[in-house]
This record gives sequence, C-alpha cells and structure tokens, in this order.
Amino acid sequence: MITFIVRRLIATVFLLIVVSIIVYAIFFLLPRLAGQNTYQLATQYVGRNPTRSAVLAIEDKLGLNAPVYLQYGRFLKAIVFGTHYNSGTSTTYCPPPCFGYSFKTQQPVWPQMVSDIPVTLSLAIGAAIIWLVGGVAIGVLSALRRGTFFDRFSMGVALLGVSLPIFFTGLILLELFSYKWPIFPNVQFVTLTQNPYLWARNLVLPWICLAFLYAALYARLTRAGMLETMSEDYIRTARAKGLRERKVIFKHGLRAALTPIVTIFGMDLGLLLGGAIITEYTFSLHGLGLFTIEAVQNQDLPEILGVTMQAAFFIVVANLVVDILYAVVDPRVRT
Repeated sequence: MITFIVRRLIATVFLLIVVSIIVYAIFFLLPRLAGQNTYQLATQYVGRNPTRSAVLAIEDKLGLNAPVYLQYGRFLKAIVFGTHYNSGTSTTYCPPPCFGYSFKTQQPVWPQMVSDIPVTLSLAIGAAIIWLVGGVAIGVLSALRRGTFFDRFSMGVALLGVSLPIFFTGLILLELFSYKWPIFPNVQFVTLTQNPYLWARNLVLPWICLAFLYAALYARLTRAGMLETMSEDYIRTARAKGLRERKVIFKHGLRAALTPIVTIFGMDLGLLLGGAIITEYTFSLHGLGLFTIEAVQNQDLPEILGVTMQAAFFIVVANLVVDILYAVVDPRVRT
C-alpha cells in the first residue's frame, strides 16, 4: 500500500509539472505562435490605455524578451521560491507561491486567492457531504425497493434535480426562503472560527442548491450500481451462506457499487474546490468562482493564470485521493 501511494505521489508531481507547462504555453507561447511580439504581450499586463513607457517597463520587469523556456523556468522558480521584480528604481519581492501581480490591485495574486479559499472550501465540503450521503442513501433505498412508489418518486425528483440549472434553483430558494419567508434572510459568508452557527446558517441555501444537482446524479448512479451488484452470483452465495441481509447489502453490495461513485466524487469535489462559479455568483459569495469571473472581466492575466493553476492543483490532488481510495475499496488496483 505504501509503495502504491509513493508511486501515485511521484506521478502527481509530474502531472502538475505537465499541467503548468500547458497553462504557461497557453498564455505565453500560443500568442507568440499567433504572431504577437513581446511588446504586444507586455501590453496585456499593463491594463487599459497603456503608455509606451509603461509597456516597455513591464516588458523589462517581467523579462518577456527572454526565451520562453527561460521564462517558464523563472515561473516555476517563483512558485516554489518566490521572485524579485526589478522596476528600475526599486525591487519588489513576490513571496512563494508567486503568480505575479494583479493588474487591477497591483497586489500579489496568491494572497488574494487565499482570502477567497475559505468561502469555496466551506461551500464545496458542506455541499459534498450532503449530496454524497443523501444521494447514496436514496440510491440504495431505491434499488432495494425497486418498482415501489418510493423508487418512482425519488427517481423522478432525481431527474428534476439533474434537469434544473443551479442558477434557477438558487433563485427559487432565495425567493422562497430568504425574501418571502425570511428563514435565511442574510446569505453572507461568516468564517467558521468567528461564529459557527452563522457560518452554517448562511450557507444552508447554497449547500442545498449545489447538493440538489449532484445528489440527484449520485442517486441515479448508486441505484443502477446496486441493481447490477445485487444480481451478481457472489451476492447469492453470501445469502446462501446465511449472512444477515444488512451485511450482504453494505459489506458486499454497496462496497462494490461505490467504485464508480468514488471516481466521480473525487472529480466533482476537485472541480468545486477550483471554484463553484455559478453558485457563488448566484448567492454573491466571493470565493474562487467569483474571483475567476472578475479576473476574466478585468482581463487580469496574472489572476487568471493563478486561479487556473490552483484549480488544476485541486483536480490533480483529487485524482490522487481517488486512486488511494480505490486501493482501499478494491485491493486489485494495488498491483
């Protein structure tokens, strides 16, 4: 098991390096291949209505005249060790992990993202617990009660949840439970350490909105997996040996049916940690999703680059966790 984890960790490091190469090439190599020169590239880092002197200063400060491979090496070094930017009259230090300075705020990108991570983390983990527990439980019950009213009703609700977009569900929840019936009147983020009760209460609607979509998908997948697993020969053998039905369902049936659920759960959670864009925008929660929208609207390349790398990191780490959980659920993948 330890050897398996070490192999996956090494592969994860190499995968992150490959992702960084691709992301950096998108922002710096492809524009050059399309015909842009270093002056035009530097213009994008100055902001709107740039002067020639400002563009030349940025071009020299960021070292855009250097070969792309050398720029990429400096980029990796800045992420790991930080870097110094020389503007001619002064030197500015960007601490690691350094993704550069924002156009708009002229502040390092990483501290701005760090301030938004608690919002996205709270939203993603809270909703993930709800949809995983709720979706799997409903899927198992529907499979065990196949053809009953509960099965038809729950799968109908699941179909509704998959079909409705998040922004529509979020607006309905806000209209009903925040405006018409002010049960959750003030949907604003409060840190867990500041007030745990307000933290949970203010995130109930975003959690439900986000979990409704995913729980519906997980319920349908779990039901299909359980129906297939419970018809296998080894399940009949377990029952013939006299095992309790509860043990047959949870130890033999559910464990096998959870394999695809683990895969999509890791991917979904990784994507959400990269930024739940629609949910954050609907409920005006300033997390990584809203941070991404503002970066794109402001054409702030350092912020876009930083949030892209962070989202890629979360997804790659989520894949690593999924691989490890696979080894726990199914020992055959360790070989």
